[in-house]
Order: sequence, then structure tokens, then C-alpha cells
Amino acid sequence: MAYEDDHFIDSTRMVWNYSFFTDEDIDRFQHGDLHNAYEKFGSHQLTVLDTEGFYFAVWAPNATAVSLVGEFNGWKEHIHKLYVRQDSSGIWEGFVPRMFPNTYYKYHIRGTEGTEVFKADPFAFYSELRPGTASITRNINKHWRDEQWMTGRKQANSLNAPWSVYEVHLASWMRPVKNDENAYTSYDDLVTRLVPYVKNMGFTHVELMPVMEHPFDGSWGYQGTGFFAPTSRFGLPEEFMNLVEALHQNGIGVILDWVPSHFPGDAHGLYMFDGTHTYEYADMRKGFHPDWNSYIFNYSRGEVVSFLISSAHFWLKKYHVDGIRVDAVNSIIRRDFSRKEGEWERNEYGGNENIEAIAFLKKMNTVIYRDFPDVQTIAEEASDWPGITGSLKTGGFGFGMKWMMGWMHDMFRYFKKRPPDRPAAQNDFTFSMMYFYDEKFMLPLSHDEVVHGKSPMIYKMPGNEWEQFANLRLLYTWMFTHPGAKLLFMGDEFGQTSEWNYKSELDWELLQYAAHNDLQECVRTLNHLYRQQPALHELQFDPKGFEWEDIGHREEGILVFRRCGKLKANDLVIVMNMTNLPRNNWKIKLKGKPRWTELFNSDDVKYWGSGKYANENIPCELVDKKKKIFEIKVNVPPLGAMIFC
Repeated sequence: MAYEDDHFIDSTRMVWNYSFFTDEDIDRFQHGDLHNAYEKFGSHQLTVLDTEGFYFAVWAPNATAVSLVGEFNGWKEHIHKLYVRQDSSGIWEGFVPRMFPNTYYKYHIRGTEGTEVFKADPFAFYSELRPGTASITRNINKHWRDEQWMTGRKQANSLNAPWSVYEVHLASWMRPVKNDENAYTSYDDLVTRLVPYVKNMGFTHVELMPVMEHPFDGSWGYQGTGFFAPTSRFGLPEEFMNLVEALHQNGIGVILDWVPSHFPGDAHGLYMFDGTHTYEYADMRKGFHPDWNSYIFNYSRGEVVSFLISSAHFWLKKYHVDGIRVDAVNSIIRRDFSRKEGEWERNEYGGNENIEAIAFLKKMNTVIYRDFPDVQTIAEEASDWPGITGSLKTGGFGFGMKWMMGWMHDMFRYFKKRPPDRPAAQNDFTFSMMYFYDEKFMLPLSHDEVVHGKSPMIYKMPGNEWEQFANLRLLYTWMFTHPGAKLLFMGDEFGQTSEWNYKSELDWELLQYAAHNDLQECVRTLNHLYRQQPALHELQFDPKGFEWEDIGHREEGILVFRRCGKLKANDLVIVMNMTNLPRNNWKIKLKGKPRWTELFNSDDVKYWGSGKYANENIPCELVDKKKKIFEIKVNVPPLGAMIFC
């Protein structure tokens, strides 16, 4: 901390010249190494010379003047002027005495060419409810009561633990008024509604679509303007903390969608922040996203890297979240993403890699796993770019997991086929295991697959109503028994019959119908099996954890595989029938034990199945004593899956 001339200048001025930075802070900020920048920038309540007030700091390197405007001065510029540091940092700062929490404010910034803009605080902890765009002074201290979770989450978040993630868009999961897009279930109400639901369903984690402040509901949060502020749509920052705490108290981890790939051009946001391209690349071949009509962070600027890594660091430290899912990684690392030849510039080596963006992601993962070794970072990366979850020491990106988009696309292509056409397409079904161990994968059935005319999950399935539900149970059983972490979007668990609509809420009334209620019960059972059975998770990223037992009955549509635990006694065998023809007394040769028990049958009546193909007493005959191979006979339901232990 420093004062001008080691003391405060004329204290009758509206803003006192006061600094919160050390020379080391400035150096780290400029080199992309100030990872706790949220403790320096923005607004912070302080007591200085026995006077309470708020200190403000903002980076505007090409500004010629910066002042605070807000309720406290009638939104008039030039009254509360900030002071620019007398160095190369471009930081403007000052202390406003007798300012209190919950004060609305913005920065008035005059640029080098006389441009004048009113900007929200990039580091604000709290923002005005849209359509308002002001920042709000706020202290976000909390006495946390999730010690049990925090001290034990290393195991809960490890890669050999079950990861069954429920993806949620908070605004449309449930509303006070179903079709009123301006009616929001509060953070406090979500504590009493969402938390017990997720716990009862057996999910291990929730992934919240972006809760960071954003001006446009239709962006679903992916066009953010507040990288340090939970949206005020649902309440106060502390109330969001309470939601995280409640999830932790119920043994549920919290993953946040985080968007360091782009930001919108809203007037109050980061775009042209000081009248110049401050946060974004100036060259629009690199600085503009043609798909999303948004702007790309300039990863070559150390100050921007400090800003972004500090944002991720902030949510992990201040909000106790258990991981971040990094959106659109493919667009970050490729200069030619969604661009035609001539619309992008090659790097200095002639390639399409965004070298400084790759360095940013590697630094981000280095910092996160250094400071929070018991969390995970998850990449949404849709290409075959190698090493996304590879070790940083071997040149990888260092992510904990990556979304397995290839599996998702292959499964939809396969399951949309009529059962008679599936034998010829069996390679689509089995292909994922050819490359699964290239990365550490999370299998996603996400929000992107049930919007924009893609149809809800239930209507992706062919056949009559019974066959559609049987197919969906079959797909879900494959997902939960396939190696890797799992992610299911809200509503998929009970067979939502309309595409996801961010303006409304889920069709909860469907649960009055047996088909939907029983599908929900099937997902609940699969969740609990995934958690309870070591073979389904403890070696989920180890090649020793999966074996094909029988993929040679292509024409009959029968597939058999084994999930292996660290102890052979925990092994499970899964039998799947991809056709709509039952197979009675189907013979399967299995090595190991002489007795098998049916643990799960997707055709059970409690899951809206027929109940005709249960296996209560399974005949088992020794056929090769030397190799300890036994032959069992089981009844295999149409479009059904069974798990044997």
C-alpha cells in the first residue's frame, strides 16, 4: 500500500490518491502471473486513516482520464476522478471515503482520440439485474460450513471416483411461473428444490451452465460480461455461495461452465474498453468470432492472461467450486476455427495453432492444479487435437478430463437407426473403445443436443412409444457402464418431450405418466449402481477396466463386455441387445466364477419394461476346467441391457 508523497493529499477531494499495488504485483500482472488479481482490482471496502470507504482500481492503458460515476454523484463524470499510476501499468485507482456497500457505479473512460465510454467494472463481484448494467460495490465474505466436503473432496473429485454430472441451466430448470422468462427461482429456493432432487437422483456433481453475469438471456450465459460476479437474476452473491455450500453438505460437487474464449460487444462490457482493443485482439482475423458475433481475448497480453486465470482462480477459491468446464477450447487453440482460407492469419511457424492461447491454457491448468490439487478442469474440445488431458510435463494441455464428443455423435447416429439396420453399423457402437484411452474422457449428453431442431432425447429414438423408451434406457445403460465420467442434461433423466427452451422450465408434469416416471427411476438406479459398484468407476480411465467378451454376434445384435475392478470379485458383465427381438436361453462363455446374479435389467417393469425376461436363477456350466470358463444361459430382452455380478 502506498500514498502519494507518503501521506494523503488534500482529504477534501472526492477521491484520495491511494494505491493497493506493489511493484511485484505490477510485474506479475503484466507477465500474466497475477493470479489473484481480484484481490487488487475492482472495488474493495477498506478503512484508511479511520475512514471507511471503497478503493477502486481498473486497467485502462490507453485512457486519458478515468472517473467513477454512480448514484453517489448523479452519474456525472469528472467529479470522482481516479489517478493513473506513474508507471507503465495503465492502472487507474483511488479511494472514495464514506462510500458503502451496494452502491451502483461505472467507470467513465476518455480515450486517446476523445472517445468516451461508460464501462462496468471487469472485476465487479456483483452486478445490477439486467437490463441494468451497472456494477455494485459488495463484500462477499462468508463463514463456510462445508468443511467435511472440502477436507474430503480429494477423493470425491479424483479420477477413480464416480463422476455422474447433472448439467443444469438454473433459469429454466424450474421457474415460479412456468412460461414467465422474467420469473426466476432464487438461489435460496434452489437450495430447497434442486439440492434434494440431485441428491435423490444419485448424481455426484452438478455442472451449472454459466452463472457469471451476462446481459442476454438467450446466450444461456455464454456471452458473459461479469467474470467475477454470479448473475443477480437469482439473488445475491452470498446466496449463490449458500447454494454451493448446500450441495457440498449433501455430498454433491459443483462444476461451473467457464468461458475464456470470447465475450460480447455490449457497450458496458470489455469490448473497446478504453476506446482501444484492450482485452481483444486488434486484428479481427484473430479478434472476432464469426459464429457467435463476439470478440476473442488477446492471449498475447500478460494483463489479459492475468485477468482470465484470476477469474478461474476466483471461483475455485472464493466460491469453493470443485472444477471448471472450459467452453469451446477448439475455438481458442485454432486460428482457423470456423474461418475460410484468407480469413485467418498463420502463426510465425506457418501453422494454424494459436500459440499464445495454448500457452495460456497450459498456464491456467498449471496454476489451478498447483493451488487447488483436489479439483478438476474439463475441456469441451470437439476435435482430435492430441494431448488435451496429457501431462504438462510431456507437452500436453494438463486438463483433468475432456468431453468425448465423438462418442456422443456416434451414439446418436447409431441409435437413430431402426434395429434391423444396426448390425451393419455395429462399428459405430464399438468404435469409442478404439481410442478411449487416448484421453481421459467424460461422456456428454448435453444441452447442445436437445435444441435448435435436434429434438429431445426421447424422440431421437426410433419406433413406437414403448420402443423409444426401451432404446433410451438402453443408451443410458451403455453410457453408465461405458468407461469414463458421465454427463446428462436436465430433463433427459425423465424423457423431456420438447426441446429445451431457456424461456420456460422443464416439463415436470410428465412425471405423472408411468413411462416418464419409470425412466427417471431407471436413471436413478444407474446412478446408484455407478457409485456403488467399484468396477464401474475405480479403473474407468485404465485399460484394465474394460474387456469385450463377445462382439461376434453382429447379426443378432448382442454385445457382451466386462467392467473390471481392482478385485476380480467385483467384476461386472453387461449384456446388451440392440435389436427388438428377444433372445431366450442365450449362451455366454465367461471366465472366472461359477455363479452370476442379475443386478440390473433395463426391461424391469419398474423401469416401464415388459418384465418378461428376468433372470432369477442363471444356469452355469463349466466348459473348460483348465481355463476356468463357464457357460451361462440368460434371457435377453428386446432393446434391453442387463448387468450381472
